[in-house]
Amino acid sequence: MEPVALSFSAAVVMGLIYGAGPCNIACLPYLGPVFLARSGGIRQAWRTILPFSLGRLSAYAVLGAMAATAGRAVTVQLENGTGTIVLGIASVTVGLVILWRSVRKSEGSPASCSGHRSPEGEAKITLHRKPADAPLMPMGLFGMGTAMALNPCVPLGTVALAAAVTADPMAGLMLGLGFGLGAVAIPAVLFSLVVAHIGAEVRERLSGWKGGLERAAGAMLIGMGALSISGLFHP
Repeated sequence: MEPVALSFSAAVVMGLIYGAGPCNIACLPYLGPVFLARSGGIRQAWRTILPFSLGRLSAYAVLGAMAATAGRAVTVQLENGTGTIVLGIASVTVGLVILWRSVRKSEGSPASCSGHRSPEGEAKITLHRKPADAPLMPMGLFGMGTAMALNPCVPLGTVALAAAVTADPMAGLMLGLGFGLGAVAIPAVLFSLVVAHIGAEVRERLSGWKGGLERAAGAMLIGMGALSISGLFHP
């Protein structure tokens, strides 16, 4: 492929075009089960979208900077399938967290309590649930987003080559960031509005099977992660 020159705005446009098509399809098998398992619908969709999108943005920016420093070696690493393995591990992590939380809900989670007095002098006790796995969900989603960005595609390869041409890590970082901003914009809106709404509707209509849905969603993610790690499925 011939060296190319690319501006920040052009990188954003490339990201928008990429995010409007193949990206949404690639993200669906991984984010779909998460929205099915988590309550809150559209109002709480940011809990899933934000760490996932931040992971993608960070990875694109770092890839751009690395491409400007190491050149073609970065695109070679992308083609070696490292991103698929990372994506698989992150997906399995999120799936296990979903399963663990579902089991804890069915068994009754332990809670700590603290007391305080109201203005009237009456003693009140407030329960504070402290899930030990609380950081794992956003960390897993961040990892999924990061790994999704590590999977090779033609537009990303073009951005990496353009970053390599600059030989300037900061310029490469900006190109990667521009591509990332465009790439995450449309999927973020689509998943926040459409997929989150569908997940909430399914949970409401099958409210009697909520525990089963959560376990099924966790199992789906673990299965997708295992397929990604084995190389049998590529996003």
